[in-house]
Amino acid sequence: MAPGNAARGLPGLHATYLLYDANTGAPLALIDGDQITRRRTVAASALAASWLAAPEARHLLVVGAGEVARLLPEAYRAVRPIDQVTVWARQPAQAQALAAQWRQQGWDAQATTDLAAACGQADIVSCATLATAPVVQGRWLRPGGHLDLIGSFTPAMREADDDCLAGAALYVDTDEALQKSGDLLGPMARGVVSAADVRGTLTTLARGQAPGRQAGERTVFKSVGTALEDLAAAVLVFESTQALSPAPPAAPPATAQA
Repeated sequence: MAPGNAARGLPGLHATYLLYDANTGAPLALIDGDQITRRRTVAASALAASWLAAPEARHLLVVGAGEVARLLPEAYRAVRPIDQVTVWARQPAQAQALAAQWRQQGWDAQATTDLAAACGQADIVSCATLATAPVVQGRWLRPGGHLDLIGSFTPAMREADDDCLAGAALYVDTDEALQKSGDLLGPMARGVVSAADVRGTLTTLARGQAPGRQAGERTVFKSVGTALEDLAAAVLVFESTQALSPAPPAAPPATAQA
C-alpha cells in the first residue's frame, strides 16, 4: 500500500498475484492482485456481518470513497437486505461521485457531509479509509449497530476512537490484528479493551466456535487482512475461469499404420 498515492492521482495499491500448483510448482495463473485484495477484503467484511450485523439491517453507511469502498454495498447485500446506502468522504466531491455511480447501478444512495448524523442512522457502518486519526466516534453509533473497520492495518493508522470499542462485542479477522492495528493497539495500551475482550475471529465464527451477535448488542469487526484470504480468492478465480473455458478440442483419431 502507498497511502500518499491519492494525492498523486494513483491507486493506493499495485499488486500482481501468481498462483502456483501446490503439487508440481507449475504456475497456473497470473491475476490482477489489486482486484483480488479489494474483493477478498469486502468479502471478509460481509462474511463477518453475516454473524455480527442485525438480521434486519438495511441501511449501510460507507466511510471512504476509494476502490474498496465502492465494492462494499454489493458485498453486504449478499448477507443482509441492504436497500439504502450513504457515503461520507473527506472530499465531498468524491462521495457525491460515488453515490451517483451507485445510483446508476440501481441503489438508493446518497452522499452526506454530516458523519455524526449518518452514523446514528445506519445499521452498519463500514470504514475503508487510510486515516491516521479517528474518523468515527463511538457516541455517534446507534445501539445494536455493527461497525466494520477495514482501513487500520498498521500501528500508525486509526479509524475509530476508544468509545467505539468500549462496551462493544469485539471480533477480529485474525489474531494478527492485535499486533498490527492502531484501532486496537491504542485502546489496549490505555486499558479500554484487552486481548481477552476479543470474542472471536473470522475462523472461529465460521467454525461455530465463537458466538455471534446477541440480540441488541453493538458489534465491532476489525480486519487487517491475511494471505490466506488472497489464496482463497485466487483459487476461486482460477477455478471459475476454468469452468468457463471451452473444452479443449478432441484429439484426431489415430491413423492406421501399415
